[in-house]
Amino acid sequence: MTQPPQPGFGAPEDPQGVSPRPAQPPQAPPAGPPPGYGYPQAGQPGQAPGYGYPQAGQPGPYQQPGPYQQQPGPYNQPGPYGYPGQPQYPGAPTPPPGKRPGSPFKGRTGAVVAASVAGLLLVGGGTYLALSGGGKKDAPVAAESGAATPTPAADADGGGDEVDKGDGKGPGGGREQAEDLNAGRKDGESRVLFLTKNDVDLPRGGARVFGPWTVGDTVVKAMYREIAGYSVKDGTKKWSVPVATTVCSAPDAPSADGRIVFGIEDGLTDKAKCNDLQMVDLRTGKAGWKKSIPKPSGAFASLADYTLAISGSTLAVAGGSNSHGFSLADGRQLFGKPAGDCKPFAFAGGPKLIAAASCPTGDYKNPKQQLQGIDPATGKPRWTYDTPEGWEIDKVFSVSPLVVSIRQNEPKKWSILSLTDNGSQRATIQGGDDSYAPRCNGGAFVVFGQNLQGCTGVAADSRYFYMATDTGFGKANEVVAFGLDTGKPVWRTKAPAEREMTPLRMEGGRVLVYMTARHDTGGTLATIAPAGGAPRTVLQNPASTARIESSFHSPRTAYADGRFFLASGRVSASNDEEELETKTLMGFGS
Repeated sequence: MTQPPQPGFGAPEDPQGVSPRPAQPPQAPPAGPPPGYGYPQAGQPGQAPGYGYPQAGQPGPYQQPGPYQQQPGPYNQPGPYGYPGQPQYPGAPTPPPGKRPGSPFKGRTGAVVAASVAGLLLVGGGTYLALSGGGKKDAPVAAESGAATPTPAADADGGGDEVDKGDGKGPGGGREQAEDLNAGRKDGESRVLFLTKNDVDLPRGGARVFGPWTVGDTVVKAMYREIAGYSVKDGTKKWSVPVATTVCSAPDAPSADGRIVFGIEDGLTDKAKCNDLQMVDLRTGKAGWKKSIPKPSGAFASLADYTLAISGSTLAVAGGSNSHGFSLADGRQLFGKPAGDCKPFAFAGGPKLIAAASCPTGDYKNPKQQLQGIDPATGKPRWTYDTPEGWEIDKVFSVSPLVVSIRQNEPKKWSILSLTDNGSQRATIQGGDDSYAPRCNGGAFVVFGQNLQGCTGVAADSRYFYMATDTGFGKANEVVAFGLDTGKPVWRTKAPAEREMTPLRMEGGRVLVYMTARHDTGGTLATIAPAGGAPRTVLQNPASTARIESSFHSPRTAYADGRFFLASGRVSASNDEEELETKTLMGFGS
């Protein structure tokens, strides 16, 4: 029996119900020439009306592509994911009455939200474009410059985050202002290394946080008009790279040598696009080359939102039917839009460069797409995998080994495939009776672009694909291991009572999982052996700071050298005073 769609990845509903989910408007065929070349079809994953709320007719039970029979139990993954207001992990704290965490409509009621959604412009096959119209505070006017300039943290005039080092002398924020964050720590619990809070006056709706990333002795995050590096030991700001406009996109991870390229808006008005690139060396905190993405041509070219991926020494950029490759060293363009019919609309990076490409078709209801293994030096495909007819590439859960999520819109279906290094299908993951909900950081509202990476709740090694079940708020879940060659479940590990485990990645050959803090229990970082078995605790965070840890909205994580970092995925509040007290980055260590 098909189950109804679940809201918000299993997060609890707003108890007051003041933020109604807008109904999906009728889907309409696109006007003008038929889609293809990467333009989203009706209901394309990641391109959803309602800013991330589930759509009507959301996919229910897990089904395999093609002629396979429907499974009796659903994967039941919510449709559009990635809006910053949604909790990234199971068990995220229930929002207070009348407010949803990370709301983009700061200080507005649900009725205004509905009205704002009604102000979207239908573009083509059910894709929505937000109309311009203010909605920001009066930000200081900054002259656009040729390149960002790094600024030592000590020279910043009140910029950056204030730091509480857990010694009773820092700001802490709220009731913790004069409190030693380690005063209540028990034997065996980790130590709070630091806690920072926001001190930047942000535009209405707040700002998305990119990162955190760890590079040596520095943990880095970017937000609004600043990229900043903090000491992993005490949270002191080591360096700051201010930018003239807003940071609007970033790859999933920097290069192996610590370089990264951010997407920067090309102006200060509501019409600004995420069209500029700024390289930053995270090891030194120095800004490097800056350039604009070449202007595309075509009827929908100006609507393209670019997403970024790094593989080796190449930055890959894609959006709409346009794609480019640039050298991380100097910004030199390595390749542009390929000559073939199928055009990349998104890339996934890491040890390999993978492209999701859209091919021309006259039937918008049956899109044709390809997965491609790309040579990062030339942009040429090394192999291609054609998705079944009508199926679209959704997310890349792992680049090596290659594990991909695909979706069909009519009827709604979802499938996960494992592929070989040359693009041949290995297996289809068999979900069985369980419900699953990977949490994906899809980024800001993207019109003609799609982030393929940034998902938690999944991990993979050379033999297995690991995925967490979704049991609902406050219930223990399981991590299930599936054979990459068979797609069948091999083993499952259950979380402790009333805890939920979220796989983050592989660490030392084991699955690294995070269990979010509860009202009386600090968060737990643990590992599970490739053969299964009980999770082994790596860090048990203090119960005395569980309330602070659980207050992070849409948390993003990083772990390196025995230290665990938790960052708010978005900084937003209902008023300026609350905004400046928002906790932004927290570090734990042994």
